[in-house]
Parts: sequence; structure tokens; C-alpha cells
Amino acid sequence: MSTHEFSTPETVLAARLMSIAVDAAREAAPILREAFRHDMDLENKTNAHDVVTAFDLRSEELIRGHLLTAEADSWVLGEEGGSTGEGSIQWIVDPIDGTSNFKHGIAFFCISIAAARDGRLLAAVVLDPITGEEFSADAQHAYLNGSILSPAPRPDQHHANIMSDYPSAEALEIDGDAGLREFGIWVTAFATVRRKVSAALALAHVAAGWCDATIGFDTKPWDVSAGALLVRRTGGRYMGRSYDDLLRPDHEAPCFVALGPGANYPVLEDSISRIMASRRAQGYGI
Repeated sequence: MSTHEFSTPETVLAARLMSIAVDAAREAAPILREAFRHDMDLENKTNAHDVVTAFDLRSEELIRGHLLTAEADSWVLGEEGGSTGEGSIQWIVDPIDGTSNFKHGIAFFCISIAAARDGRLLAAVVLDPITGEEFSADAQHAYLNGSILSPAPRPDQHHANIMSDYPSAEALEIDGDAGLREFGIWVTAFATVRRKVSAALALAHVAAGWCDATIGFDTKPWDVSAGALLVRRTGGRYMGRSYDDLLRPDHEAPCFVALGPGANYPVLEDSISRIMASRRAQGYGI
């Protein structure tokens, strides 16, 4: 929650970028609410587990136009549309994080928008179109519907609840039975383990104190950037992990562990170390 690393101009900029991101998400949200639980076409991107709808594309187009109009000195990295524009501010956009849930009528998906400059996250919004819950962050705080988020310290490991989409079908192809063993360790170690299939919204729930931790593998910046800032602004920790030794911002790393304030769950850090070490030995991600 500290803002000591930000100058006054950066703090002002972050607040303005948060406002722009919130307005863009609010503009797209009605499209998703109206389409939810209605028939829609579905296309595979890489496989049957990685899908896209016309509403992903429409939502991203609307958001991109709003962001580039509101901040001329910017460019957009979107999940569906790739890179558009040029400038010093980077917008990182997932128009629907949790498309599979959206398509199948499961009310756990969101719009995720983050703003960064020189690799440093400045502002974010994660908007749940169904509940109307709006998580946002600037250089000072994280907010839920405009009120400052300040969750209590998280419980000990045996009383904690976590979210994770691991192991996915793709992960099982890489990790085999080891992936199922790690999942079994979590089921034993924690009070509950939930599979929600939206990294951005899971991170927002950690920021709110509704979930104690989340762990993810093979994510993209648009999956985690906004949520990572939310977690940090509420006093939690977001730790990115990479297969190589290249220096990069945590939100650009492919794997992560995120913990709520005061949480200490060594089982998750042990798991991510084992899984990534095994993958490195196979040459994966290097």
C-alpha cells in the first residue's frame, strides 16, 4: 500500500489512468451482461480449452477505442487484438477473463484492464459485469466500488482457502501425474481449493480478502496485470516466476503465487518450485 516509490506527478497520473480504465470497463460491461446466458457462437483459439466469442472481440474493440481516445500517449496490448497504437503508457486488456465461464452461463468472469509505464504497473480495474463489483487500484490504494480495500491478515494455512486453475488439460500433458499429486497436496493442506477459471477475478478476490491465495501457471500479462496490482495495493504479495533467468516485471512472468496480507503458505511456494524445476529439466519455456 506504500506510495513512497511514486512521485507526486506519477500519483496524479495513476489516478487519472485508473479513472480512464474504470470508464472503459463500465462502457463494455453492459454488452456482456446482456449476452450472458444467451446463445452465442464459440470458436477455439488454440484448442477446445482456449475459446473466444464475438463478445470478447466486441468488448476489446470498444475498450481499445476508449483507452486510446482518452490517453493519446498510449498503446494497447489486448488478448484478442494484439498491440495497437504507440506511446509511453501501456494498456493491458483482457475483455473477458473467464470466457469459458461466460459461454457456459457461470457467473465468474470479468473485464480486466491495467496501465503500466516502463514495466511498472500504475493503475488497474477488474470489473465483474454480473455482480457489478468494481475492483480498482491507483498509486495509493485498491478499492471496491470506490471504497478503500483493507482486508484483515489471512488465516494459517490449514484454515485458508485458495483458488487455482492448475492442473489444466494442457498442464497435465506437460506434468503428467505430478500435476495431480500437487493438486492433492493442496486439497490436504488447505481448508478448500476452488477452480474458478479466471485468474484476474481470483486475484481480485484475494485483494478483497474473500480468498486467501491463488497460484497460476502459463498465464499472460492480460490475465494477471490488473489483479497483481490489486493484491499489492491491499498489502498482499504477488510473486512472478519465470523459467529463464531474464529480468522482467512480475506481471510479465508466466507463473505466479499471490498471497493476501500476512499469508504464509509454504506449500504453494514449494509446489511452484517443484513444477517449474521439472519443466526446466524438460526444456519447457526456455
